[in-house]
Amino acid sequence: MPQIFHPSSNYLFKIVIVGTVLAVSALGYVLFQLGADSSYATRQGVAREQPVPFSHTHHVGSMGIDCRYCHSTVETAAYAQVPPTKTCMNCHSEIWVTSPTLEPVRASYRTDESIKWTKVHDLPDFVYFNHSIHVKKGVGCETCHGRVDTMPLMYQQNSLEMRWCLDCHRNPEKYVRPRQFITTMGYRPSEPQEVIGARLVKEYQIQKLESCYTCHR
Repeated sequence: MPQIFHPSSNYLFKIVIVGTVLAVSALGYVLFQLGADSSYATRQGVAREQPVPFSHTHHVGSMGIDCRYCHSTVETAAYAQVPPTKTCMNCHSEIWVTSPTLEPVRASYRTDESIKWTKVHDLPDFVYFNHSIHVKKGVGCETCHGRVDTMPLMYQQNSLEMRWCLDCHRNPEKYVRPRQFITTMGYRPSEPQEVIGARLVKEYQIQKLESCYTCHR
């Protein structure tokens, strides 16, 4: 019986098989990376449904309410607490007192049952993050949370992935600002960021922390 395939076919088949495996692996890797960076995975830009449609645009942008009025522990604790209903009622016992939209707030105040807000910036349980130390080191609210004063409904501005955090930890001079501008939205430095950043890194004794234990405890 005559030979159907040339002797070199075995070699060619091996190249095809290896090439196919490598191509499929590369495609899988690319798709995984694209998927990991997609808004579906990171939830960037996705407004979360809340029991009350609280507008940061109105309260922060129009009314000029400082972040620390509601998130009162941000300078002293690891968590920037969600404000208790009493904080809302400081104003809303006088204004919009019959608004149907605010009935869950009034009901919470009457019954002393907390409103079940949906957490927007929800880090994994294995990640340790302390708000107070970042504030003390000059990291502004909008650096992580974005321009909340332009968000009718709150959404996650950044990916919150480890590499995003590490960029700041490795290059803090690119991000820090004077402490008096921590809550300022649309902050613009009075001098080049690299100049003021380098000065603040020394003044605030900012370390370039990259060890695993910094965030994974």
